Order: sequence, then C-alpha cells, then structure tokens
Amino acid sequence: MKIVDVCAFLSPKGGGVKTYIEQKLAIGPALGHEIVIIAPGSRHETIERGPRARIVTIPSPRFPLDRNYWYFADEAALHEALDREAPDFVEVSSPWRSPLMVARWNGSAPRALVMHADPLSAYAYRWLGPFLSREAIDRQFEPFWAHLRELGGSFDRVVCASRELRDRLEAGGVASTALHPMGVEEGLFSPARRDPETRRKLLALCGLPESALLLAGIGRLSAEKRWPMVVDAAAAAGQHHPIGLVLLGAGSQHARIARQIAGNPHIRILQPERNRERFATILASVDAVIHGCEAETFCMVAAEARASGVPLIVPDRGGAADHAGNGAGIAYRAGSAPAATEAILALLARRDMFSRHPATTMRQHFSGLFADYMLLANRENRAVA
Repeated sequence: MKIVDVCAFLSPKGGGVKTYIEQKLAIGPALGHEIVIIAPGSRHETIERGPRARIVTIPSPRFPLDRNYWYFADEAALHEALDREAPDFVEVSSPWRSPLMVARWNGSAPRALVMHADPLSAYAYRWLGPFLSREAIDRQFEPFWAHLRELGGSFDRVVCASRELRDRLEAGGVASTALHPMGVEEGLFSPARRDPETRRKLLALCGLPESALLLAGIGRLSAEKRWPMVVDAAAAAGQHHPIGLVLLGAGSQHARIARQIAGNPHIRILQPERNRERFATILASVDAVIHGCEAETFCMVAAEARASGVPLIVPDRGGAADHAGNGAGIAYRAGSAPAATEAILALLARRDMFSRHPATTMRQHFSGLFADYMLLANRENRAVA
C-alpha cells in the first residue's frame, strides 16, 4: 500500500513529530508499504530516506508564531502533489486548515486525520481553566467543536494516540475515532543503559551529591509545557530532600524559565541531546522523569522513560497520564504546582516500588495502524466494485 502523510508539523530541528515521521519512513517499507511525507518547506525538495521512503516539500510561508515551522497555504499545489503521488491511503496530521484541504482533494483514496495536536488542551483549557469548567469552555469553543465534527465526517478514521483524547473527541460527537497508541524506537531504550557516572555528572551540574534525587524534564521550552510550574514544584520539594532537576530542551520560553529558576543552583537548563544513544543513556540514568503538560496527544518522552525503567511524575490529563498506569509512575492534578510537589515527595517515599512493563514498539504501533488502514482501503475498494 502507498501511504501519503500530509504533515504540517514537520520541523527539521526535531521534536516528537519528526521522531515519529523518521520512524514511519524506516518501518513502513519494512512492513511492505511505500511511505511519502508531503510537508510545507522553504522550497520544493525531494529527500530520499531509502527505498520506498521519501519526503516531498512544497514551497510555503513560515509560520509566524514559530519560525521553525511552515504552513500549507497553496491548496492547488497540495492537490497537485497528491495527484502526482496517487496514494492508496492519505494521512493528514493537523486539526487546522490542511485537513480541510485534504478533504476537498478529488482523489478516491480513503484518508485519516491523525491527532498530533490537541489545541483545546494546549490553549483553551490551559488559559481559561483557572476560571471556567471544561464544560463551560467547550460551550465557548463550540465553533471549533463543530469544525472537529466536520472533520470526523470527512475522514474515514480519526486516529488518537491517547485514551483521554479519544474519549473526549468521541463524547464531543467526532465520528470514526480510533485509539492507536504510539511506541518507542526498538532496541534503543532500556534499563540496561543506566549509567552511574552519567547520573553522578548530572547531579554535579546541579551542585548535589549522589544521595540526591535526580529529576529530568524533557521537551520543547514552550508555554504549554508548563516548565515554570515544574521548576516551582522541584524547588518546593527540594526544601524536604536534596533534589536536582535538569531540563533538556530549547524554545521560546528559555528566558522565562531561567527567571523562574532565579539562580537556584540545583536546577539546570541543558541543550537537547540530539544523539539518540546518548539521550537514551541520560534517560535511563535519572531517577524520575517529570512532565508538566496536560496537552500531549501521546507524550513520546514518557513512553521512552517507561521503556527505560524510569518512574514518571505526570499530569492526570492528556497523553502523559496513560504512561503512569499500572504502577509505572504518579499522576498529579494537572496545572497544580503544589500537587506536583506532593507527587515528587510521594515518589521519594517509594522510589523502589515502581513496576516495569515491556514498552510497545514503533514497529508494533505501525503494524496495527497500517492494518487498520488496509481494512479501510479494502472496504473502499469493495464499495467501488
């Protein structure tokens, strides 16, 4: 099957979507499929990733709020690209304008909307949550819910990677939702990578001895990730026990987070580690991973931490919450620094009581997802016949 992914969120500088796309390009052909990514970019370009795997970029404007991204602005050019590729199945991975463009394409291929973003959680619930209930916010954002329902009716499948997002969309009347949790890169993340020397060096950066607790926060330094809240929680918990926190990430909120740290020597912002093997070693060597964002559609780093045998401290809403189940971590009340502080202290009290579970791999994820797509494509072919 030839699968074309119309991907509006692909940035060459990295991120969860890029990691996912690279895995799709590697695993899809191994499963017998051809994978083509159509993405907005600065110029037209075809980037070969291997046999039956490539990225095609369409000249597009820069996204004004984040210059690391572009956005689809030429619907005719996108339709021409889809016509040239003649896919058997089409994915689109944005809930904004590009799925409407894909829905209006005249091709006969079945298509899926993959929810790589949750704007209601990232913006509306985060901004208005302190003042209004979610039900009240949803009423205020009924036009966006109507947009999502329209998309659900225009696509054969709406793919969600977290249970909470799938359930919320289904309850909101979005049709054709399906749960397909993502996985981790096979053979990379493991408790066997834990390295005492790496842990010692990270604690030394935080000015702390090996007897301290080492937390890691990993992800883009953007407002919806709530890193200032995580900083406050770690600092408060540090009044009871020596705690070091390393934040690995880059982004627009770097200065804001540095101000929140306010010179605390036990909290450090480090550059993202692009080398995947070194990153896997760092992840396995910390004592816990803490996350602040309740708007994750899956939370890849939480899955990678779980695969590394590292306990999680995560919000009780959003994709991150799924990974703390079955004794793999602690979920705290989303958006609350005091609740996050209590979770850190609870983890201190039971550091050796967390269970380890085999992680779903990306190969398993794509195998299940593409099998679903093949069922839809076969159903479409039978209907045409």
